[in-house]
Amino acid sequence: MTNARDMMHSGAQSIPATETLTRAAMMMRQLNVGALPISDSNDRMCGIVTDRDIVVMCVAAGMDPAKMTCGELAQGTPRWISADADLKDVLDMMESHQIRRLPVVENKRLIGMISEADLAHHLTDAQLHEFVEKVYAGR
Repeated sequence: MTNARDMMHSGAQSIPATETLTRAAMMMRQLNVGALPISDSNDRMCGIVTDRDIVVMCVAAGMDPAKMTCGELAQGTPRWISADADLKDVLDMMESHQIRRLPVVENKRLIGMISEADLAHHLTDAQLHEFVEKVYAGR
């Protein structure tokens, strides 16, 4: 049975909530990713920042990404999944919360991320179609 560990992209990194959005953008470029989990002072995930968040909620709003922190941008409750969760649980989490990237944790530590591209390698065409319908419905 396929689990989250089998699907994830390993080696995911987080960014401290106190870091600026400029630093987050630089880190995304360096890692070639579009999202970074945000960690608090106890190294626990407290949000996720995406490249789109930086553009829409900071730059387009007239804010300075060199002054705004990742923690200031973080909104809502971060979603994550256990490395041992099965494919159905991963899909349920991503579909029910309409999210396209899902952090994978083990022993309360980030160990990877599951993206749409990762899912595409593990789903049938019918499962992928259903995922896209549910995640993008109402957006």
